[in-house]
Amino acid sequence: MRFPVDDQALSTLHALAFGSPPGTADPWAARLERHALTWVGAFDNDELIGFVQVCWDGGVHAFVLDTAVHPDHGRKGLGSQLVARAADEARAAGCEWLHVDFEPHLKSFYLDACGFTPTDAGLLKLR
Repeated sequence: MRFPVDDQALSTLHALAFGSPPGTADPWAARLERHALTWVGAFDNDELIGFVQVCWDGGVHAFVLDTAVHPDHGRKGLGSQLVARAADEARAAGCEWLHVDFEPHLKSFYLDACGFTPTDAGLLKLR
């Protein structure tokens, strides 16, 4: 479910979850409003501890991006709960397919914990 996005809080969570040093805030709120079908957050009191966004093609295809869980809250099922809620939101919006790309070390998370099915896909690096 969409929530008001604090750019600094989401940038910090994203950096921590992906192993980067926290830095300046990215323009998450504007980017999400423009491109996302929905986004879901998890909070511990008022601290953002989990996040996932769903982008889409405006039709039946939606895409999971930026699944992030604060390292202090990882390995407790929070990420899979976020993805499940995001899938529910995409389904409610009329999407038929939910796609996700992931690095090999996340295979068990997305295929086993979240229920995705492996498919063949392609990737073209643009830069």
